[in-house]
Amino acid sequence: MTKQWFDQYSEELWVTAVQVATVWTSPSSPRTIDEDGLNNPTDIDGWISSLNYELTVALSDENRIQTQTLYGEAVIVTETRDDWAHVVIPTQPSVKDERGYPGWMPLHQLKKVNKQGWQREESAAVTSQNAWLETEDGQKTMKLSYMTILPVETKAGARVKVNTPHGYYYLQENDVAIFRSDQGLPKQPGAGLLKTGTPYVGLDYFWGGMSSFGYDCSGFAYAMHKANGYLIPRDAGDQAQSGQQIPYERLEPGDLLFFAYEEGKGKLHHVGFYYGNGKMLHSPQTGRGIELIDLKGTKYEKELCAATRYWQQTEEQS
Repeated sequence: MTKQWFDQYSEELWVTAVQVATVWTSPSSPRTIDEDGLNNPTDIDGWISSLNYELTVALSDENRIQTQTLYGEAVIVTETRDDWAHVVIPTQPSVKDERGYPGWMPLHQLKKVNKQGWQREESAAVTSQNAWLETEDGQKTMKLSYMTILPVETKAGARVKVNTPHGYYYLQENDVAIFRSDQGLPKQPGAGLLKTGTPYVGLDYFWGGMSSFGYDCSGFAYAMHKANGYLIPRDAGDQAQSGQQIPYERLEPGDLLFFAYEEGKGKLHHVGFYYGNGKMLHSPQTGRGIELIDLKGTKYEKELCAATRYWQQTEEQS
């Protein structure tokens, strides 16, 4: 999984140099109140908490945000305009661009590195909801999101020394999973997707969100698949088209459910995980947190329009 997209890059590689970088529709999309999400370093907690309901809804209703990238995530820069870079993100497949998800990022949230100098045989994926990047003497410097992935330099006692856009830093070993960079994280069965997703019940929805500071519906689906070894499209519409189509009577836990307006006949607008026993785990909408609900008697029961599966049976059925 990792090597397949990494080969797209030239010898010069642009990587995300903030905890979470928001990818905007255009350089004019951000507002004054979005400054904490535009700076380097960013303060994602501060930014999200500063937005009331109306300001948060406007991010989607006014088509301001496209997606987000995590610290160390690589992008292809296709154009620069003043202090902005137009990018595509190969780790986030999309029909919008065959190379990856497109959008605009502040140029100062990116760092140019040498591809050969960046790569390592092993990588570390953050498996805690958040993990602190530490200096050699243990000072906490940056609060990272779940599923931030960084190249491993070496293991150092109870910590892992990682390569970052800012040089070598450390992560607590119990906050990460280490895997071979050319193989990706191990693939898990459908139950694994739910096991990794359930701890996020209550986390506030955030439009365009791709981090454990806040996910949107398809970002939540994407991240839980990523944690279990699967690279799936970033958007719900693409997720519905690319996976294995599953009849409703054959649904199994970990399958994705899709919903459309006009009682399933209109535009597709939502995705969630089938949990089993008629339940769904999903990130619903602005103003609500990730939740586990019974589908029966809800609007979702009427709007169900498709189901797909990306997970595979594995030897470990835990």
